[in-house]
Amino acid sequence: MVTSISTPPQSSSEEKVITLKGIKWLTFKAIMSDVGDGRTWRIAYNQGVLEIRMPLTEHEEPVGMIEHFVGVVVDELGIEMRQLGALTLEREDLTRAIESDSCFYIQNESVVRGRSINLPADPPPDLVVESDYTSSSLNKFAIYAALGVPEIWRYRNQSLVVYHLVEGNYEESENSLAFGFLPIAQIPVLIEQSKSIGQRAAVRLFRERVREVLAAE
Repeated sequence: MVTSISTPPQSSSEEKVITLKGIKWLTFKAIMSDVGDGRTWRIAYNQGVLEIRMPLTEHEEPVGMIEHFVGVVVDELGIEMRQLGALTLEREDLTRAIESDSCFYIQNESVVRGRSINLPADPPPDLVVESDYTSSSLNKFAIYAALGVPEIWRYRNQSLVVYHLVEGNYEESENSLAFGFLPIAQIPVLIEQSKSIGQRAAVRLFRERVREVLAAE
């Protein structure tokens, strides 16, 4: 099969996205092996279609803030988590692979603690975070659903939407599966505030809010 390359028109303010079609699994694995772990781009692979994405600062910064916020929550709850960033999640039997913007093991942290993740022997992350600044040529939610990821937080256009996996499809929800009490609506507000008051100031405000909610329960 002939490989085709699709590069949609992009301005300097948009993420660069390259789509390769007709990529067999072994070719995909060879590409990943050749480039190693030092790359800055992320991938999504769905049954022969490989998407390569080069994130911008505007993409990465909200993800970093959400990682801080999740860290606050687990600290205030006194529980463990395993944060694995853009972990490559892959299943050869499904010919699918993807790298999230960030991912966390929370409910299953003790199951995978200290282990190299190997799906499907290990469970998928309990929570995946996606920050969307560029439309994808792939249905990434379909990849996550096939891999069995139970919860996705999608940050886009200064809003955060929570999705739960229900019977093979993602449905919007007002609450998180991992943190049912969490005031989700305040997260995008504080991400925006961090641009004027500073990131750590926003994290401290979030910690205060979490403590207030926990004290009221």
